[in-house]
Amino acid sequence: MPVPKNKPTTSTSEGSTQQSPSPALPEQEEFRQYLRRLAVSAVQVLIEQVMREELEQCIEASWGEITPHRRGYRNGSYTRDLVTPTGRIEDLNVPRDREGVFHSQVFERYSRYEPEVAEALTQMFMSGTSTHKVGEVAQTLMGVAPSASAVSRLNQTLTEQYEAWRKRPLLPHYRIMYLDGIHFTVRHGAQTDATMILTALGVDLEGNREVLAFRASAEESKDGWEALLQDLQTRGVSQVDLLVTDGHTGLLAALADLFPSTLHQRCLVHKQRNIMSAIPKREQQEVMTELKGIWHQENKQEALVNLAAFKAKYQKRYPEAVRSLCEDEEHLLTFYAFPPVMHRYIRSTNAIESLFSNVRQRTDQIDAFTTETSCLTIVWAVIQDIRLPKIPVS
Repeated sequence: MPVPKNKPTTSTSEGSTQQSPSPALPEQEEFRQYLRRLAVSAVQVLIEQVMREELEQCIEASWGEITPHRRGYRNGSYTRDLVTPTGRIEDLNVPRDREGVFHSQVFERYSRYEPEVAEALTQMFMSGTSTHKVGEVAQTLMGVAPSASAVSRLNQTLTEQYEAWRKRPLLPHYRIMYLDGIHFTVRHGAQTDATMILTALGVDLEGNREVLAFRASAEESKDGWEALLQDLQTRGVSQVDLLVTDGHTGLLAALADLFPSTLHQRCLVHKQRNIMSAIPKREQQEVMTELKGIWHQENKQEALVNLAAFKAKYQKRYPEAVRSLCEDEEHLLTFYAFPPVMHRYIRSTNAIESLFSNVRQRTDQIDAFTTETSCLTIVWAVIQDIRLPKIPVS
């Protein structure tokens, strides 16, 4: 499956450059080739399992089983290579019987459908398709379906790659950090529950965007966010110039404890929605125009003048809307402390919301993930294949 980027980790401060150690991992452009190599490995597991089950059907007895209808006995296996358009499968274990009656049909079937099998497996790894669905495809393309346990082994490499990414060291200094969460449905036995994937998206001093970490949480709580933020600090993050978030109380409480001196920008898109919910629909367009006018001024001083005028005009008519505006007043105009070229990127959490939208498009065919681990792993795999454009930072 996809592997993390082998990208040098650098930090620029007062003309100096620091390089943090990072695991030797393939570059992003190798991602698709790596999937193909994994598909070859996956095909080997599938073919070997299918042949074992073919032999079982041929002799009408499973391993060690004594039946009145047994037609023969196993006699170990031999190895051979199989050259495919996707790649060479080496040391393929082919089972045999004592009488030499058994002849596998897999090679003929696989040769006929090899491109479809490899592509299907590759896409299944990317989308998180269940082992049952993988078995169904193998049944259609190769005539015999492998067991679920055989297919599940194919996902082990993906999990190992994710674990290496999750523990990698991070830069000490980031220009921007976006924090938000995305919901997925995870199966727990016979029931399904919503699981929140809390996510940190960082922007380094050169403007490169990178998902720094994420973790599963039953809800968007202070404890969940603290665990994520502590993980970032443990892995090397010591300075962030700006935090951009929505107004969730658990997140804000965690930031107050772990990043108390960091500048904080409240997402203005979320704030606008909150304020508009207290305004009658017939006046929303007019009020929204005035509201946006506050944070589209050329400088903070003019924005403050417009903010005061807005509160004075609507305090008596719509006190709830003004109350919502005042809740985060100290964090609404933080973006003015940064260069104007950055403003459109840091006034909201759109950068991370866009990432989530892309992830949704690639995983929306999955009704429910089988486990929390598979959810995290597949989301990570999908993110590795998403190109994140740079953001101007100076």
